[in-house]
Amino acid sequence: MLKIGLTGGIGSGKSHVADLLGRWGAAVIDTDLIAHALTAPGGQAIAPIQEQFGVDFITAEGALDRTKMRDQVFTDSTARARLEAILHPLIAQDVRVEAEKAQGTYHVFVVPLLVESGRWLSRVDRVCVVDCDQETQVARVQKRSGLTLARIESILAAQASRDQRLSVAHDVIQNGTSVSLEQLERQVLGLHQQWCNLEA
Repeated sequence: MLKIGLTGGIGSGKSHVADLLGRWGAAVIDTDLIAHALTAPGGQAIAPIQEQFGVDFITAEGALDRTKMRDQVFTDSTARARLEAILHPLIAQDVRVEAEKAQGTYHVFVVPLLVESGRWLSRVDRVCVVDCDQETQVARVQKRSGLTLARIESILAAQASRDQRLSVAHDVIQNGTSVSLEQLERQVLGLHQQWCNLEA
């Protein structure tokens, strides 16, 4: 089955693109959703995270304290590496399980850090980047999350640059401020049809 790696920076709109592709028949496997499940109460990652970082990083409900961990990993690269060493093998395991049972026209793997990980490029047939300017990213993230500009800039600095993502892209979806929802859907539908033809 054709494997598409869908990526983009924070606030680029990749989740909306993935939703559209799923609606049209693709099998969507979202690594962010898997990571959220692993760090929810009772998730497989909770015990090793508590052991590695301490009980202060776990909420009273038994979930990962995402705000506290975000503050930690975006100011301390060693902490980020320790967290990734816990999460990445668990995410990879769940991705394999989901991919084996997923049914659809083709597979879409939504991977925010596809370029940064260095592992995904060899696992997918095509890379699709949802692209937008940084100003738009910042505005969208501020609107939906209320994060400070400094925190958003630290997240952006930890991600691959726009040029780095575009350099590995087979397909690009433009989703900047000037792109309407209708224009976005037309772009995504066009690629969906191309990928269906490739799979056929």
